[in-house]
Amino acid sequence: MADTSLKPSDAAALETAKFLLDIKAVNFRPQEPYMLTAGWASPVYIDCRWVISFPEARTRIIEHAVDMLENDIGFDNIDAVAGGETAGIPYGAWIAHATDKPMQYVRKKPKGFGRNAQIEGNLEEGQRVLLVEDLATDGGSKVNFVNALREAGAKVTDAFVVFFYGVFPGALDSLKDIGVNLRYLTTWHEVLAEAEKGQYFSEAEIAGVRDFLADPVGWSVANGGKGA
Repeated sequence: MADTSLKPSDAAALETAKFLLDIKAVNFRPQEPYMLTAGWASPVYIDCRWVISFPEARTRIIEHAVDMLENDIGFDNIDAVAGGETAGIPYGAWIAHATDKPMQYVRKKPKGFGRNAQIEGNLEEGQRVLLVEDLATDGGSKVNFVNALREAGAKVTDAFVVFFYGVFPGALDSLKDIGVNLRYLTTWHEVLAEAEKGQYFSEAEIAGVRDFLADPVGWSVANGGKGA
């Protein structure tokens, strides 16, 4: 059974969280909740796409990612890196470049013309492929990418994201069920710790996020989102 609690060091998690706060990729809005794609109501939202515009942040985040993946998996055990459309593509490219690995990217669905491909780039039968995305609320959206890669002949046992919400129960069951480990750099718990330390938000906003983290399902239901 897949291990779904694979994290980097505390220092890497906290530095990644601080970079995301510094570049204003993080939003706290308990008074006007966000509705996430997965159906949860959340007082917090993060846009990891924002990182593409900040060279220092993206360099350090990718260094942390490569260090963690080397320690946990070993790049000798990875033949290629695949970015998920669309936000995973730059992260996949940076990790592939940093490790001198071939890269592909995976469409959400076949493009519908030409080769009708869902996988772009050269994928060889039996390649051990690391799936890369920007973030995960739960593992649901990753399953489609994993299935597409496997149907094209890849072996996929691991996925990487910069940010994992890390609060909703059973969030990784869909990945565990298909034998995929999720590797991630940081979660809302590290972001909240850095946000409090650096006073990035008001006391009321911090308190609202703390309430959410204490009971994310209850908070979601109370604010119009789904429950467990």
